[in-house]
Amino acid sequence: MLHLTAKNFQIEVKDTSLPVVVMFYAIWCGKCAMMKPVVEDIEKKYAGKIKFCEVEIEESAVLAAEYAPEIVPTFVLFKDKKSVGAMGGMVDEHTFESRILEILS
Repeated sequence: MLHLTAKNFQIEVKDTSLPVVVMFYAIWCGKCAMMKPVVEDIEKKYAGKIKFCEVEIEESAVLAAEYAPEIVPTFVLFKDKKSVGAMGGMVDEHTFESRILEILS
């Protein structure tokens, strides 16, 4: 997953033609660490079709404030340069993939 900050968020998320899934996480969050391998598996499956990125909420407080994740991890989905949906918490790989495809369709 590509690591995002306020400096590269616009270029990597809003200035791309691909749909983007952004994982907002915290270093101290155990559930976030458990979700990373799930996200990375889905990322491999959709390489070149969907871009997967991550934002550490304490490092990038401005982005966290803008997209206001209530829990971590929170996944915000972008399509055509705008946020089109979000989901939070832990989910299994099948559910995660299904939700992404549903929101991005």
